[in-house]
Amino acid sequence: MKLPESRSHISTENRNPRSMDMHEWSVDKCVANMVTEEEYVQKALESSQKKLTAFIEMILPKFRTGGRLIYIGAGTSGRLGVLDASELPPTYQLEPGRIIGLIAGGDKALRLSSEGKEDDYNGSHEELDNLKLNENDAILGIAAGGTTPYVVGALEYFKQTASNGITGLLSCAQIEAKPFIDALLIVDTGPELVTGSTRMKAGTVTKLILNIISTTLMVQIGRIHENLMIDMKASNEKLIDRAIRMIGALTGLEREASFKLLLSANNQVKPALMMFFEKVELDIACEIIKKNEGRLKLKEDNI
Repeated sequence: MKLPESRSHISTENRNPRSMDMHEWSVDKCVANMVTEEEYVQKALESSQKKLTAFIEMILPKFRTGGRLIYIGAGTSGRLGVLDASELPPTYQLEPGRIIGLIAGGDKALRLSSEGKEDDYNGSHEELDNLKLNENDAILGIAAGGTTPYVVGALEYFKQTASNGITGLLSCAQIEAKPFIDALLIVDTGPELVTGSTRMKAGTVTKLILNIISTTLMVQIGRIHENLMIDMKASNEKLIDRAIRMIGALTGLEREASFKLLLSANNQVKPALMMFFEKVELDIACEIIKKNEGRLKLKEDNI
Protein backbone atom coordinates (compact mmCIF):
# COMPACT_ATOMS: atom_id res chain seq x y z
CA MET A 1 0.00 0.00 0.00
CA LYS A 2 1.34 3.44 -0.95
CA LEU A 3 1.33 6.42 1.38
CA PRO A 4 -2.06 8.19 0.93
CA GLU A 5 -2.32 11.90 0.28
CA SER A 6 -3.00 14.04 3.32
CA ARG A 7 -6.61 15.16 3.74
CA SER A 8 -5.80 17.59 6.53
CA HIS A 9 -7.00 20.52 4.40
CA ILE A 10 -10.57 19.17 4.37
CA SER A 11 -12.67 20.71 7.12
CA THR A 12 -14.53 17.48 7.96
CA GLU A 13 -11.14 15.90 8.74
CA ASN A 14 -10.02 18.68 11.07
CA ARG A 15 -10.22 18.54 14.86
CA ASN A 16 -13.04 20.46 16.48
CA PRO A 17 -11.70 22.84 19.17
CA ARG A 18 -14.99 22.54 21.06
CA SER A 19 -14.47 18.83 21.77
CA MET A 20 -10.79 18.43 22.60
CA ASP A 21 -11.72 17.11 26.05
CA MET A 22 -14.58 14.92 24.82
CA HIS A 23 -13.18 11.80 26.45
CA GLU A 24 -13.89 13.40 29.83
CA TRP A 25 -17.50 14.45 29.11
CA SER A 26 -20.34 13.18 31.29
CA VAL A 27 -23.51 11.82 29.70
CA ASP A 28 -25.19 15.16 30.33
CA LYS A 29 -22.36 17.08 28.68
CA CYS A 30 -22.27 14.71 25.70
CA VAL A 31 -25.96 15.29 25.04
CA ALA A 32 -25.83 19.05 25.65
CA ASN A 33 -22.81 19.63 23.42
CA MET A 34 -24.11 17.46 20.60
CA VAL A 35 -27.41 19.33 20.64
CA THR A 36 -25.59 22.69 20.61
CA GLU A 37 -23.34 21.57 17.75
CA GLU A 38 -26.39 21.13 15.49
CA GLU A 39 -26.59 24.93 15.28
CA TYR A 40 -23.87 24.69 12.64
CA VAL A 41 -26.14 22.51 10.50
CA GLN A 42 -28.79 25.24 10.31
CA LYS A 43 -26.18 27.89 9.50
CA ALA A 44 -24.75 25.76 6.71
CA LEU A 45 -28.23 25.12 5.30
CA GLU A 46 -29.06 28.81 5.26
CA SER A 47 -25.86 29.66 3.41
CA SER A 48 -26.60 27.06 0.72
CA GLN A 49 -30.11 28.19 -0.22
CA LYS A 50 -29.31 30.03 -3.45
CA LYS A 51 -27.14 27.28 -4.95
CA LEU A 52 -29.60 24.60 -3.86
CA THR A 53 -32.46 26.49 -5.51
CA ALA A 54 -30.42 26.89 -8.68
CA PHE A 55 -29.63 23.16 -8.80
CA ILE A 56 -33.26 22.15 -8.40
CA GLU A 57 -34.35 24.63 -11.08
CA MET A 58 -31.65 23.21 -13.35
CA ILE A 59 -32.87 19.61 -13.11
CA LEU A 60 -36.62 20.31 -12.90
CA PRO A 61 -37.34 20.70 -16.66
CA LYS A 62 -35.68 17.36 -17.36
CA PHE A 63 -37.42 15.68 -14.44
CA ARG A 64 -40.82 16.97 -15.57
CA THR A 65 -40.36 15.31 -18.95
CA GLY A 66 -39.47 11.91 -17.53
CA GLY A 67 -35.82 12.36 -16.69
CA ARG A 68 -34.29 10.62 -13.70
CA LEU A 69 -32.34 11.83 -10.69
CA ILE A 70 -29.56 9.56 -9.49
CA TYR A 71 -28.01 9.88 -6.05
CA ILE A 72 -24.59 8.27 -5.69
CA GLY A 73 -22.35 8.02 -2.65
CA ALA A 74 -20.32 5.78 -0.36
CA GLY A 75 -20.89 4.90 3.29
CA THR A 76 -23.29 7.19 5.14
CA SER A 77 -23.65 9.44 2.08
CA GLY A 78 -24.68 6.51 -0.10
CA ARG A 79 -27.09 5.14 2.50
CA LEU A 80 -28.82 8.49 2.80
CA GLY A 81 -29.27 8.67 -0.98
CA VAL A 82 -30.78 5.17 -1.08
CA LEU A 83 -33.03 6.06 1.86
CA ASP A 84 -34.43 9.17 0.21
CA ALA A 85 -34.99 7.43 -3.13
CA SER A 86 -36.71 4.49 -1.41
CA GLU A 87 -39.24 6.70 0.40
CA LEU A 88 -40.65 8.39 -2.69
CA PRO A 89 -42.67 5.60 -4.37
CA PRO A 90 -44.84 4.87 -1.30
CA THR A 91 -45.11 8.51 -0.22
CA TYR A 92 -45.93 10.03 -3.61
CA GLN A 93 -46.50 7.01 -5.86
CA LEU A 94 -43.49 8.16 -7.83
CA GLU A 95 -42.67 5.59 -10.46
CA PRO A 96 -39.81 3.32 -9.28
CA GLY A 97 -36.62 4.31 -11.04
CA ARG A 98 -37.38 8.03 -11.34
CA ILE A 99 -35.14 8.79 -8.36
CA ILE A 100 -32.42 6.19 -7.83
CA GLY A 101 -29.92 5.66 -5.02
CA LEU A 102 -26.56 3.99 -5.72
CA ILE A 103 -24.02 3.12 -3.03
CA ALA A 104 -20.42 1.92 -3.33
CA GLY A 105 -20.43 -1.81 -2.65
CA GLY A 106 -24.05 -2.31 -3.73
CA ASP A 107 -27.06 -3.16 -1.59
CA LYS A 108 -25.06 -5.23 0.89
CA ALA A 109 -23.21 -2.03 1.83
CA LEU A 110 -26.45 -0.67 3.26
CA ARG A 111 -25.94 -2.92 6.29
CA LEU A 112 -22.30 -3.99 6.16
CA SER A 113 -19.46 -1.53 5.69
CA SER A 114 -17.68 -1.64 2.33
CA GLU A 115 -15.20 1.16 2.97
CA GLY A 116 -12.65 -0.05 0.43
CA LYS A 117 -15.12 0.27 -2.45
CA GLU A 118 -15.15 4.05 -2.21
CA ASP A 119 -11.54 4.24 -3.45
CA ASP A 120 -12.42 2.73 -6.85
CA TYR A 121 -12.64 5.66 -9.28
CA ASN A 122 -14.22 3.41 -11.92
CA GLY A 123 -16.38 1.44 -9.49
CA SER A 124 -19.69 2.95 -10.60
CA HIS A 125 -19.33 2.40 -14.34
CA GLU A 126 -21.14 -0.91 -14.59
CA GLU A 127 -24.06 0.30 -12.47
CA LEU A 128 -24.38 3.48 -14.53
CA ASP A 129 -24.18 1.52 -17.78
CA ASN A 130 -27.04 -0.69 -16.56
CA LEU A 131 -29.19 2.43 -16.18
CA LYS A 132 -28.78 3.30 -19.88
CA LEU A 133 -28.16 6.96 -19.16
CA ASN A 134 -29.64 9.62 -21.41
CA GLU A 135 -29.54 13.40 -21.80
CA ASN A 136 -32.66 13.83 -19.64
CA ASP A 137 -30.98 12.37 -16.57
CA ALA A 138 -29.26 14.13 -13.69
CA ILE A 139 -26.86 12.79 -11.09
CA LEU A 140 -26.01 14.12 -7.64
CA GLY A 141 -22.80 12.87 -6.09
CA ILE A 142 -22.85 12.89 -2.30
CA ALA A 143 -19.49 13.06 -0.52
CA ALA A 144 -19.01 14.71 2.86
CA GLY A 145 -15.37 15.56 2.13
CA GLY A 146 -16.02 16.13 -1.56
CA THR A 147 -13.21 13.88 -2.80
CA THR A 148 -14.53 10.27 -2.68
CA PRO A 149 -13.04 8.61 -5.81
CA TYR A 150 -16.12 6.39 -6.40
CA VAL A 151 -18.34 9.50 -6.45
CA VAL A 152 -16.08 11.84 -8.41
CA GLY A 153 -15.40 9.08 -10.94
CA ALA A 154 -19.14 8.51 -11.34
CA LEU A 155 -19.73 12.18 -12.14
CA GLU A 156 -16.97 12.24 -14.76
CA TYR A 157 -18.21 9.02 -16.37
CA PHE A 158 -21.81 10.26 -16.35
CA LYS A 159 -20.76 13.42 -18.21
CA GLN A 160 -18.83 11.38 -20.76
CA THR A 161 -21.87 9.15 -21.31
CA ALA A 162 -24.64 11.76 -21.26
CA SER A 163 -22.93 15.05 -22.06
CA ASN A 164 -26.11 17.10 -21.82
CA GLY A 165 -27.19 15.46 -18.59
CA ILE A 166 -26.71 17.40 -15.36
CA THR A 167 -24.08 16.63 -12.75
CA GLY A 168 -24.02 17.96 -9.19
CA LEU A 169 -21.82 17.31 -6.18
CA LEU A 170 -22.98 17.78 -2.59
CA SER A 171 -20.07 18.31 -0.21
CA CYS A 172 -19.85 19.36 3.43
CA ALA A 173 -16.38 20.83 2.93
CA GLN A 174 -14.90 23.51 0.69
CA ILE A 175 -13.62 21.92 -2.54
CA GLU A 176 -12.56 23.09 -5.99
CA ALA A 177 -14.88 22.90 -8.98
CA LYS A 178 -14.22 20.40 -11.76
CA PRO A 179 -15.13 20.86 -15.44
CA PHE A 180 -17.49 17.87 -15.47
CA ILE A 181 -19.53 19.09 -12.49
CA ASP A 182 -22.33 21.49 -13.42
CA ALA A 183 -23.41 22.37 -9.89
CA LEU A 184 -21.30 22.39 -6.75
CA LEU A 185 -23.40 22.35 -3.57
CA ILE A 186 -21.13 23.13 -0.62
CA VAL A 187 -22.84 22.91 2.75
CA ASP A 188 -19.89 23.43 5.08
CA THR A 189 -20.72 22.11 8.55
CA GLY A 190 -17.12 22.30 9.76
CA PRO A 191 -15.23 19.77 11.89
CA GLU A 192 -17.21 17.05 13.66
CA LEU A 193 -17.16 16.64 17.44
CA VAL A 194 -15.60 13.24 16.77
CA THR A 195 -12.92 14.00 14.20
CA GLY A 196 -13.85 12.68 10.77
CA SER A 197 -17.16 11.11 11.90
CA THR A 198 -19.26 12.55 9.10
CA ARG A 199 -22.29 10.51 10.05
CA MET A 200 -22.87 13.32 12.57
CA LYS A 201 -23.38 16.92 11.38
CA ALA A 202 -22.47 16.16 7.77
CA GLY A 203 -24.91 13.24 7.74
CA THR A 204 -27.65 15.36 9.25
CA VAL A 205 -27.29 18.19 6.75
CA THR A 206 -27.08 15.71 3.86
CA LYS A 207 -30.39 14.15 4.90
CA LEU A 208 -31.97 17.60 5.07
CA ILE A 209 -30.64 18.60 1.64
CA LEU A 210 -31.98 15.43 0.04
CA ASN A 211 -35.35 15.98 1.76
CA ILE A 212 -35.45 19.48 0.27
CA ILE A 213 -34.49 18.36 -3.24
CA SER A 214 -36.93 15.46 -3.52
CA THR A 215 -39.84 17.18 -1.76
CA THR A 216 -39.46 20.29 -3.92
CA LEU A 217 -39.53 18.12 -7.03
CA MET A 218 -42.70 16.44 -5.77
CA VAL A 219 -44.34 19.83 -5.18
CA GLN A 220 -43.41 20.99 -8.67
CA ILE A 221 -44.88 17.92 -10.42
CA GLY A 222 -48.16 18.11 -8.51
CA ARG A 223 -47.75 15.30 -6.01
CA ILE A 224 -48.72 17.61 -3.13
CA HIS A 225 -51.91 19.70 -2.81
CA GLU A 226 -51.97 22.38 -0.12
CA ASN A 227 -49.66 20.52 2.28
CA LEU A 228 -51.12 17.07 1.73
CA MET A 229 -49.47 14.07 0.05
CA ILE A 230 -52.46 13.35 -2.17
CA ASP A 231 -50.58 10.77 -4.26
CA MET A 232 -49.72 8.69 -1.20
CA LYS A 233 -50.26 4.95 -1.52
CA ALA A 234 -52.84 4.03 1.15
CA SER A 235 -51.50 0.54 1.84
CA ASN A 236 -51.94 0.05 5.61
CA GLU A 237 -54.30 1.18 8.37
CA LYS A 238 -52.26 4.25 9.31
CA LEU A 239 -52.12 5.44 5.70
CA ILE A 240 -55.78 4.62 5.02
CA ASP A 241 -56.69 6.72 8.05
CA ARG A 242 -54.51 9.55 6.74
CA ALA A 243 -56.15 9.26 3.32
CA ILE A 244 -59.63 9.45 4.88
CA ARG A 245 -58.65 12.56 6.82
CA MET A 246 -57.14 14.20 3.72
CA ILE A 247 -60.34 13.62 1.76
CA GLY A 248 -62.43 14.94 4.65
CA ALA A 249 -60.26 18.05 4.98
CA LEU A 250 -60.55 18.92 1.29
CA THR A 251 -64.19 17.95 0.68
CA GLY A 252 -65.89 18.58 4.01
CA LEU A 253 -67.26 15.02 4.01
CA GLU A 254 -67.75 13.11 7.23
CA ARG A 255 -65.34 10.29 8.02
CA GLU A 256 -67.56 7.42 6.82
CA ALA A 257 -68.41 9.19 3.56
CA SER A 258 -64.73 9.97 3.00
CA PHE A 259 -63.91 6.29 3.51
CA LYS A 260 -66.54 5.21 0.98
CA LEU A 261 -65.21 7.71 -1.54
CA LEU A 262 -61.67 6.40 -1.00
CA LEU A 263 -62.82 2.80 -1.56
CA SER A 264 -64.62 3.79 -4.75
CA ALA A 265 -61.32 5.17 -6.05
CA ASN A 266 -59.35 2.01 -5.22
CA ASN A 267 -57.70 3.67 -2.22
CA GLN A 268 -56.30 6.51 -4.34
CA VAL A 269 -56.74 9.96 -2.82
CA LYS A 270 -56.23 12.17 -5.87
CA PRO A 271 -58.73 10.32 -8.10
CA ALA A 272 -61.18 10.23 -5.19
CA LEU A 273 -60.96 14.01 -4.89
CA MET A 274 -61.36 14.49 -8.63
CA MET A 275 -64.42 12.21 -8.60
CA PHE A 276 -65.94 14.33 -5.84
CA PHE A 277 -65.25 17.75 -7.31
CA GLU A 278 -65.98 16.85 -10.95
CA LYS A 279 -68.90 14.47 -10.25
CA VAL A 280 -67.38 11.83 -12.53
CA GLU A 281 -66.52 8.13 -12.37
CA LEU A 282 -63.05 6.82 -11.60
CA ASP A 283 -61.90 6.32 -15.19
CA ILE A 284 -62.87 9.85 -16.17
CA ALA A 285 -61.24 11.25 -13.03
CA CYS A 286 -57.98 9.52 -13.96
CA GLU A 287 -58.18 10.92 -17.50
CA ILE A 288 -58.62 14.45 -16.17
CA ILE A 289 -55.64 14.04 -13.86
CA LYS A 290 -53.52 12.80 -16.76
CA LYS A 291 -54.63 15.77 -18.87
CA ASN A 292 -53.61 18.08 -16.02
CA GLU A 293 -50.13 16.45 -15.95
CA GLY A 294 -50.79 14.94 -12.53
CA ARG A 295 -52.02 18.08 -10.82
CA LEU A 296 -55.27 18.27 -8.89
CA LYS A 297 -57.31 21.05 -10.48
CA LEU A 298 -60.92 21.93 -9.86
CA LYS A 299 -63.65 22.06 -12.48
CA GLU A 300 -63.16 25.67 -13.52
CA ASP A 301 -59.55 24.86 -14.42
CA ASN A 302 -60.54 21.99 -16.73
CA ILE A 303 -63.03 23.86 -18.95
